[in-house]
Amino acid sequence: MKKIAIYAQSYSISSEKEINILLEILHKNAIEIVFEEKFHNLLFENKSIAKRYPTFSHFNDLSNSFDFMFTLGGDGTILRAVTYIRDLNIPILGINTGRLGFLATVKKDEIEASINLLINKEYTIQERSLLEVQVTPETKEIAEINFALNDVTVARRNTTSMIGVKTYLNNEYLTNYWADGLIIATPTGSTGYSLSCGGPVVLPNSKNLIVTPIAPHNLNARPIIMSDDTIIDLEISAREKDFLISLDSRISTAPKESKVRIKKASFTVKSIILKNQSYLKTLRGKLLWGEDTRNKSN
Repeated sequence: MKKIAIYAQSYSISSEKEINILLEILHKNAIEIVFEEKFHNLLFENKSIAKRYPTFSHFNDLSNSFDFMFTLGGDGTILRAVTYIRDLNIPILGINTGRLGFLATVKKDEIEASINLLINKEYTIQERSLLEVQVTPETKEIAEINFALNDVTVARRNTTSMIGVKTYLNNEYLTNYWADGLIIATPTGSTGYSLSCGGPVVLPNSKNLIVTPIAPHNLNARPIIMSDDTIIDLEISAREKDFLISLDSRISTAPKESKVRIKKASFTVKSIILKNQSYLKTLRGKLLWGEDTRNKSN
């Protein structure tokens, strides 16, 4: 390991202690460090770091010369980091300074041990599929960053009325969902918004996509799982002139006559699985499976 990028969302330095632990370990191993620019400036202005480092501020500032990217935060931080990495194949390791983390799995007190595992190459790479979105007519917000690691959601805007989402799978009509919206999720995103709306948990290495309606009018409308080579086309009808479309919480609007096409992206995100980690272990811990909490005090 020779060169790493560090990314965190720039509105907080609550993880100052963890940052300095990380920097100390990296310096000890003579590893080149490059910070995301806004986060770096915040740290330096608040004297959380003692010197300036090289920075990046855009996808074009990175390259496959980087061995890894470390993120500090929760899963949302990793989702944002993906917009910088895109198809560069830089593996990501998430240090969890947030709350619930299915992607950011390194705990605050495990930073040194985790970096040592990386240096000793005691890890595997798990490839996670993404969704690619095409909106016709094209919207500026989606044109450049038209992919999502977790999910793509279409939803009603500024109204209590439901929207209709005509859904086609490989050009064959499926149904018209009358609901608050519709979620199309990857296996990675199955533990996100889709899960809170009644969708299933799907293991990350599964070759599937999940379609989950949000508060459907028809109670027999249920989530559906399909092969990830399926092309999904959506047509929206609504009382409002436009609707919301979000890609991993990056929200934009589109006119209701727009057509939305969703398919698996041509590249994947490389997630680092350390020797002492497993997805099933994370799943049990985060969802409290097998634990009886009825008699535990608050």
